[in-house]
Amino acid sequence: MEHLTLVEGAPPRKVALPLSVAQAMAESEVALVQPTLEPGIWQVAAARKVGSVTVGNLQVLVAPKMRIDRLIFLLGYSRNPDFWRDHDVRVDIEAELPEALADAFARQATWALEQGLLHGYVETEDSLSVLRGRFRVGDQIARHHGRLIPLEVRFDEFTVDIAENQLLLATTLRLLQLPIAAEPRRALQRLRLLLSDVTPPWQGQALPPWQPTRLNRRLQPALQLAEVVLAGNSFEHRFGEVQVSGFMFDMWRIFEDFVCVALREALAPFGGASSLQYRTHLDKALAVGMKPDFVWSSGGAPRVVVDAKYKAEKYAGFPQADLYQLLAYCTVLGLSSGHLIYAKGSETSGMHKIRGVDVTVHQHALNLSQPRRELLAGIDELAAQLVEGGV
Repeated sequence: MEHLTLVEGAPPRKVALPLSVAQAMAESEVALVQPTLEPGIWQVAAARKVGSVTVGNLQVLVAPKMRIDRLIFLLGYSRNPDFWRDHDVRVDIEAELPEALADAFARQATWALEQGLLHGYVETEDSLSVLRGRFRVGDQIARHHGRLIPLEVRFDEFTVDIAENQLLLATTLRLLQLPIAAEPRRALQRLRLLLSDVTPPWQGQALPPWQPTRLNRRLQPALQLAEVVLAGNSFEHRFGEVQVSGFMFDMWRIFEDFVCVALREALAPFGGASSLQYRTHLDKALAVGMKPDFVWSSGGAPRVVVDAKYKAEKYAGFPQADLYQLLAYCTVLGLSSGHLIYAKGSETSGMHKIRGVDVTVHQHALNLSQPRRELLAGIDELAAQLVEGGV
């Protein structure tokens, strides 16, 4: 199998590709693909996804421009701020993303399960020849029409087939599908054997929820990392004769989720209410929906509106589409200012006073390469300024 490595944000590369593979890459949006004047040669660049994808006989790895430990933190914090605010994951920042995740998870899960699998009680329904637990009278009558045997019962079974172990198994199976080195693969295979009595998830089935408790404390770091891994988009498509399968993360979604959750946490001490993906309408007929990424309300009315943009959107004919979008949000919400938050490097900080209306759009550039504490402290400072109207 041939291999191609792309780096997010890097200039396009000239790559020799069959027409069918180039079309499949473009249609699946795993990369930006443009033809050149040279037959069979294409300009290929990373899109807004990172991870691993197989396109026919081509293995494509798309590396994030930020360090892998930073990416894991952004993913984790948007899912569980309380845990990730004070926890780090030891990860090989020089490795490719799939291998780094596999190695980090294998180490965490192996350590967590050294003392054996966690057991718990699971409510089970069954048909038995003896009474166990609680008798299900309605089901007995409906299914057996007066017969006494078998008995329809419901009981609590002490088992390893619990949500925590199912989550670890699902992550193990997901990572084993990725192109990873022999050592982490062997560690994952050992985990799969250790979890052999756990029910594997059905494809497309929602994973069972779990709650941090005293009993599962030793598993919590592995479970938090498992949720980060499973937040990736695993897919399999066919474009003509070309099979496309992969495991990728949408960088714009990661950035948007992180900014909104971090602002919600930072604004909590000020009271009010934070809304992610705030729903409203542009027109009086309520025909055109709008969803600002983040709105903070106080006294029953919106006070702050924020849109998070991982990269500036500059479409033909609308070179400042982000500004127009935020102006519409401010107009509908009756606000004199709005805020665009970019990842530093795509846009710079600044402000725009809009002509003809009393609206100012502020641009903020968030430096994602900062250490965790400095990054969150900067967001805390920004949140205070938003509330006080100082920016």
